[in-house]
Amino acid sequence: MATAGIVAEYNPFHWGHAWHIARTRRTLGADTAVVCVMSGHWVQRGECALTDKWSRAALALSGGADLVLELPTPWAMASAESFARGAVGLLAATGVVDVLSFGSETGELAPLRAAAAALDGSDYPERLRAGLARGLSFPAARQAAVGADCLASPNDNLGVEYLRALPPGMEALTIPRRGAAHDGPAAGGFASASELRALLRAGRAAEANPYLTAPWSGEAASMAHIDRAVLARLRTMDEVDWAALPDGGAAEGLPARLARSARTADSLEDFYARAKTKRYPHARLRRLALAAFLGLRAAERPPAAPYVRVLGLSGRGRALLRRMKETCALPVVVKPAQARALDGDARALFEAEARRTDLFGLCFPTARPCGLEWTRSPVVKERQG
Repeated sequence: MATAGIVAEYNPFHWGHAWHIARTRRTLGADTAVVCVMSGHWVQRGECALTDKWSRAALALSGGADLVLELPTPWAMASAESFARGAVGLLAATGVVDVLSFGSETGELAPLRAAAAALDGSDYPERLRAGLARGLSFPAARQAAVGADCLASPNDNLGVEYLRALPPGMEALTIPRRGAAHDGPAAGGFASASELRALLRAGRAAEANPYLTAPWSGEAASMAHIDRAVLARLRTMDEVDWAALPDGGAAEGLPARLARSARTADSLEDFYARAKTKRYPHARLRRLALAAFLGLRAAERPPAAPYVRVLGLSGRGRALLRRMKETCALPVVVKPAQARALDGDARALFEAEARRTDLFGLCFPTARPCGLEWTRSPVVKERQG
């Protein structure tokens, strides 16, 4: 029996995600087990997830996943390269994943592998610097340095980073993306996650439900509820504070620009508008602002995730966990009580995740209580073995 690994945010889980899981099984065999590494409460766009990670894990299990593991915040809210390395590293650490399956616009591995090889080439840094010196944005300079059109497509781009992070012995499978384009309008019976988030945050669940695997219920989390709180943190920061942030806070000229923008902005959107340049795109600024609010520091991020946290499992997932007792290279946290036995970087990271979950509770119209990280057990779904 093969075991496939999938990296996702499931923010929210929709029919496109279910199709990806089903197509993975159709390709690898009906008895394929599926292990998902999923972002927790804070996501790569530099914002809060739509709802809590346990609810999203439950939907993933209903949609065909067998075991849902958490990608901790320092990697979930990072650049594509760090995001991919953190997630693929967790899948590799389990010792049970044979194949990494990911969606892509291209739907073919060959051009993605070629781009990955070019990014790892010895002449890439010099080519990138030349593009930046010509005034290109970082994404444009990166694409020009590699000469690969696939880097212009978001899922292809992330797929390239997955391939760069792929360890020896793990195969890769790419599934062509169907329906709506990334951030695009609904098409072919599928809607993009960004369109669905916008509908749900606007209270238009009836319009989103046809594209979701289960009707939406409950409140939607939004950065709008913590806008002033984040801005308050940014106004207290000087250049040294900005330079200490992960993934580019120390870039030439950026800390001073961020400090000035924070002192004059009257909202987060105003801050992004003031700080944005061709070289410093919106997504990077969102991640830096949120990293500041959450207390992320470059010096405090371990090279790789130091434990495996289980968010949900099916009957087949329980069998995978039994195998992982022998194969997993990291401590496995199933029950919150097991986190208390962690030490060093692992204990520090779990405690930081607990604080960030407490802050996530403020993103809802009705604030959620503190302490959930220490009391919530994984979601369990009994299904075919």
